[in-house]
Parts: sequence; structure tokens; C-alpha cells
Amino acid sequence: MKHVLAIRHVPFEDLGTFECMFDEWGYRVEYVDAPTSELSGLDVLGPDLLAVLGGPIGAYEEDNYPFLISELALIKQRLASKRALLGICLGAQMIARAGGARVFAGPTKEIGWGPVALTGAGACSALAPLARGAPVLHWHGDTFDLPTGAVCLASTAAYTQQAFSIGTQVLGLQFHLEACATELESWLVGHAVELAHAGISLQSLRANIPSSDIPRLVLQTWIASVVFD
Repeated sequence: MKHVLAIRHVPFEDLGTFECMFDEWGYRVEYVDAPTSELSGLDVLGPDLLAVLGGPIGAYEEDNYPFLISELALIKQRLASKRALLGICLGAQMIARAGGARVFAGPTKEIGWGPVALTGAGACSALAPLARGAPVLHWHGDTFDLPTGAVCLASTAAYTQQAFSIGTQVLGLQFHLEACATELESWLVGHAVELAHAGISLQSLRANIPSSDIPRLVLQTWIASVVFD
């Protein structure tokens, strides 16, 4: 049975709809909670896929969150192995930093449902189903430069780097394609202070949840492109 290891930073930001797909496709999903787990001995080379998930902290805040040092070291190991690696939001930023890129505060908070603009490379990638403007969930205030060997796949007006790939094995998504409508209320509670500070309407977030098969198409296409050992 193929094995997905997911590094999680807060309980409600999990694999979302992706987890149901992995279950359906016969993958065993295992979570490791980065803030409270012993990361130094974690085997990140054995799983078929390593997923690094989102969270409300910065990839550069190791002074406040020392576990990030161990986590970055693990991601560097996985990158060097050239095995399948998926990063979502903070996870994508952590991959970028592990790949030698700068991660830093963005120009504004970008929170809510909206489209991304695909680059030429993005239009030929697993993200192609997003080309017609399908909305995804944006929930970030940081951005990053592209890591070594990466190709930008998508952008928005406020954030140039919205998705990137490194070969066929690494996919980084700044946005939350995995966001699950049934779990959105946990996000609204968990990020209540941030949402209030940013003046984001909870009603708008609830009302604009898209219904489509695009997350499935994207994940399925990317997984099909990955070379598993």
C-alpha cells in the first residue's frame, strides 16, 4: 500500500478533500503534528509522498517556533531525494525556503475565494483545469522567491508566486485547493482573530464555496505524472 506522510501544523488544516481521494486510491495517510512531535528522527524518505500542510505562522519564524529548524532539515532531505513532495500554503513556503529561496511578508492579506492566472508552464501542468478561472481558497500573508530549479505555474495580481513545480516530483501551492466545505467552520473559528483583524466577511467565505471536480482532476493528474520508486 502506498503511503502518504503529511506534516501538519494545526489540526484543522489537514489534507481536506485530498485525503478522501488518497483513501479511494488505496493510499495510507499518516499525520505528524510538527509543533508537538519529535521531528529529528522522522523518516521522510520512506513514504511514497510527503505532504507539508498549511498553518498561520511564517516559514522564517524559527526564533519563535524552533521546530521549524528540524522541519526545514527534513524537507531538504526530501528535496535531495527527488521523491514526491507536495506543499500547501505554509508547506509551499517551507519547500521554497528549503530550496534556498527567500520567504517574506507579502504586500497584503489575500483571503477568500478567487481564481489564479496560469503561466504558460502552468497551462501545461496538472493545474490546467484552473485555466478557466475556477476559484480556489486564498489564505496567506507571506510570499516567496522561487527555489532553485522551480518553475512558476500560477499568479494573482497581489502575489506573483501562487504555485510552482520542480520537475515532476515537487508541487507547491500557495493556495488551498484541498479546502473542504464541510470543515470550513473549523477554519473560521481557528483563524477568528486573523479574519476579524483583516475585516473578512465570514458570510462571504461561506457563500462562495465552489462545487467542482477540479481538486480531484488536479491531484489525479499530478499523481499520474509522479514517478514512484
